[in-house]
Amino acid sequence: MVLLTGGGTGGHLFPALAVAEELRRRGLEVFYLGSQGGLEARLLPETSLPHALIPAGKLDRSAFRPKEAQKLLLGLRAAWRLLVGTRPRAILSTGGYAGFPGAMVGELKGIPVLLHEQNAKLGLAIRLLAPLAQGLALSVPVTLSPGLARKARVTGYPVREVRYPKAEAKARLGFPPDKPLLLILGGSQGSLELNEKLPPLLKPLRLPVLHQVGERWLERYRHLEEDGYRIAGFVDAPLAMSAADLLLARAGAGTLAEAAYHRLPALLFPLSPSLDGGAQAANAQAYRQAGGAELGDLARLAKQVEGILAHPEPYREGMARLSPEGAAGRLADWLEEFL
Repeated sequence: MVLLTGGGTGGHLFPALAVAEELRRRGLEVFYLGSQGGLEARLLPETSLPHALIPAGKLDRSAFRPKEAQKLLLGLRAAWRLLVGTRPRAILSTGGYAGFPGAMVGELKGIPVLLHEQNAKLGLAIRLLAPLAQGLALSVPVTLSPGLARKARVTGYPVREVRYPKAEAKARLGFPPDKPLLLILGGSQGSLELNEKLPPLLKPLRLPVLHQVGERWLERYRHLEEDGYRIAGFVDAPLAMSAADLLLARAGAGTLAEAAYHRLPALLFPLSPSLDGGAQAANAQAYRQAGGAELGDLARLAKQVEGILAHPEPYREGMARLSPEGAAGRLADWLEEFL
């Protein structure tokens, strides 16, 4: 049996679910260990995956939080009991505070642990777990110490591997096939900053736009909708990215991996490092260095949009260099090496 653990947010949960699906397709037994307060607490009961939810304290080096420390200790104890009962032969942790207790206990019990880092910068949980882990899977190349580099491979970030012909995708979304389509994504919850700043800069271009504002912001920004400028609370990412010619987005690992799979050029507006420890800034730089994206500049946004749309092929080639196609299979292959 393979134990998968990680969550708290979709960025940690969805890659693990993709690997779980691949392992089950291969006939392997899997079990998912998540946290009581994460997104997985809502989504896992809707799946057929055997699972358990345990306390998981949020790791934070900047401050000692007694309540979170207590949750962490309770989570480690619950994980120990669960691993004694399930006796997994290998563990995949996708990190985050939810992915720490099960992987830590697994390492202490001598169970092979494979870690998966989604971002271009190692998160705290992954950094703490990495010294004792058997392997470290990376979504994109990351500079590592020699010791970690020896156990690391770039596997990519598992995504839904579904593409549609561009003309078909635009037709299904109600956009003309002969005009370039801009896609704005602020993450699954939407971005208040992008919702406020991008529409007045893009509307004068008179280009079709599909703008995901986030479900919580939908009514607030409904007034932005007009002919050619569409507002949505949530979009189907494979369909929208198949239709789009340019992405304007934050720099979350999942969004960028999907864009790379679709060879979709991007203008990126990463979160401030003060908000996420620099993960999105590192992601944006990795995709810029690969040639698939540019950092968005509001002062010259119109010129950036027009420039990429005029010469998209180099950006498509850059995105292709980081495409995660086959990532779930590569992670499953690696886990099978431990069985």
